[in-house]
Amino acid sequence: MSVQERKERERAARERLIVATARELAEQQGWDAVTTRRLADRIEYSQPVLYSHFRGKREIIGAVALQGAAEMAAAVRAAALAAAGPRTRVTALARAYLDFAERNPAVYDAMFQLDGGLAFAAEDTPEPLKDAFAALLESLGEVAGDGVHPGLFTEVFWAALHGLATLTRAGRLPPAEAERRVELLVERLAMA
Repeated sequence: MSVQERKERERAARERLIVATARELAEQQGWDAVTTRRLADRIEYSQPVLYSHFRGKREIIGAVALQGAAEMAAAVRAAALAAAGPRTRVTALARAYLDFAERNPAVYDAMFQLDGGLAFAAEDTPEPLKDAFAALLESLGEVAGDGVHPGLFTEVFWAALHGLATLTRAGRLPPAEAERRVELLVERLAMA
């Protein structure tokens, strides 16, 4: 292995460490606790080293969001693949989405609530975000109904899931009815 390859591997490992540490700190104490000074202390590198990877907290949030999008896409796909039949797949997809949001609140915030400098629904949308939407579209497109564009249906279903995730987390919806909300969403929107 050349010196250059070794340096690139070490740089990639440092970047993964920064993102993992930011994510861990955000999940434990919230995004306000994530500062470049605290990250530098935790990873035992200087702030200039941190800035050689990311221009600041906004880019770190973006990196966490991209990682989260890839994880969410994998979780949604795995749940949908394990289910038989379109309606069952959509129900599994919805549960997987909501479970991901509940288990990873800081990551979910990075993906959808905080400014990570990422473009959504644009030409320059990063691939992990496009893939997360594609993971939803794969199962939701088949239940959109006649005359409904699958992408548009997926956006509406996704918005409903996001609303459920956000309102549940904020304590605005009684937890006892969580399962019934998923059933109602699938029953009313999924036409299969």
